[in-house]
Amino acid sequence: MNNSLFQLPNELVLTTLAQIFPCRDSQIRALATLLYPTAAPCQNLVLYGTEATGKTAITTALLEALENERAEDGPTIKSAIVNSIECITARHLFESIVSKVVHALRWESPPSRCETISQLMVELSKMLKYTPRPDNFHFVLVLDGIDRQRDMPATLLPALARLSETILCLTTVFIVTSPPANFLRTPFVAQIQFPNYTKPEFVAILATKTPPKLPTTTEEETVDLWTRFAGAVHDALARSAARTLPAFRHACTALWPRFTAPILAGTHGPREFSKLLVAARVHFQDERLLDPGIVAANTMIPHNSKLTNGNAEMVKNGGSLVKQPGTRDHQAVGTASDLAVLLPTTARLLLLAAYLASHNTTRHDLTLFSTHHHGRKRRRGGLSLGVGRGGRRSKHRKIARKLLGAHAFVLERMLAIFAAVRREWDAKGAAGGDAMDSDVGMAIATLASLRLLVRVGAGVAGADPMDRGGKWRVNIGWEMVRGLGRSIGVEVEEWLIE
Repeated sequence: MNNSLFQLPNELVLTTLAQIFPCRDSQIRALATLLYPTAAPCQNLVLYGTEATGKTAITTALLEALENERAEDGPTIKSAIVNSIECITARHLFESIVSKVVHALRWESPPSRCETISQLMVELSKMLKYTPRPDNFHFVLVLDGIDRQRDMPATLLPALARLSETILCLTTVFIVTSPPANFLRTPFVAQIQFPNYTKPEFVAILATKTPPKLPTTTEEETVDLWTRFAGAVHDALARSAARTLPAFRHACTALWPRFTAPILAGTHGPREFSKLLVAARVHFQDERLLDPGIVAANTMIPHNSKLTNGNAEMVKNGGSLVKQPGTRDHQAVGTASDLAVLLPTTARLLLLAAYLASHNTTRHDLTLFSTHHHGRKRRRGGLSLGVGRGGRRSKHRKIARKLLGAHAFVLERMLAIFAAVRREWDAKGAAGGDAMDSDVGMAIATLASLRLLVRVGAGVAGADPMDRGGKWRVNIGWEMVRGLGRSIGVEVEEWLIE
């Protein structure tokens, strides 16, 4: 090795890592420059980026490669990586750091305890500063996920950043998600960003490992089809369900057999990508392929229960949902039925009352819910066709209020509607008087936590949720409300005035 003042690690090491971690060549070289003793080593280094962008994996692989590199008169690098998420308290973090450093240096007399940052400074100084080391010796301490450390005092990170000021051969690497401004309280800290992968990078990473060749295609056709298929999966799912690289790889692996099924069946060729995409369109829209456990848990239905809407009926048989003859799939029916099963009776009635309060004007409340004149409630539902007194159709047609957006209402008005319709709707056989839950406040809190009822207006964050003057808005659509009402024997359309 020559005596140059600035020298990077072996190019073979950096090239190998760039092949293992594609699309991260600039981050690998910057990280190697700031950690290698003969390049531009720094005291503190911050690596930041969202989840699954390669921060920990690249740092671990690079340090392992630099430690294994052996060159005559070359620098000596040792490292210790501490997963801060596994540490319960600050003392647990200190003792984990000491334990990792002792293991990396093969220290013969490890300390029995380390409770404070001062003791940590003393123990690290014994092992790194006051022990004779070669001139080109350097130690790298990596704190992974330090921003999610439990019970972390405000002075912990600045104190850890000061370790390298006393121990000159030490570089502390902080791996965080989003670093706040000047969170280490030091004048200058080097930072390396690991941004999210773009669509070409996602496709390039997946193209490095293609699936096995299909029986009816060549290797080149399989690679070309896999590359185009990965781009289509990114366009369909990257923004919603496959934002990270592991999730994107899982989505491609789950959809690939269904996408290539027409090729194996002989109905389509490997070069007919558009036809294959149209044939597999239903699979790109099915979330059960990406996370079957959550969807299966949401579609659980009690034994002997039926979901009816016209000629649609789903019956649970033997622990699985079986489609009966003459049925058809409808997403809104399933969603409304799930709410009907999961929500208690009081929460369902409050949700229907909130929908009526959002879509009926205040001046019609007496017409719908008053019993003063006739002893029973009067209601007029259905869509007004805009016919005038003389039988002539008016020029301006009215739009059904259920097709318009929900309006804000006062909580006291919703509770008044709930009190007015509760006895009549209960009389229709939805639930007996003993089965009705009387805790209205808990039901409102449940609907608010599920975002079925949304608080609107200024000062929402610190406002009392049970303030009767607060304004709310219902957050479900007409199809869901209609199915929810029919689950307790109520036709909600009869209670809407157009």
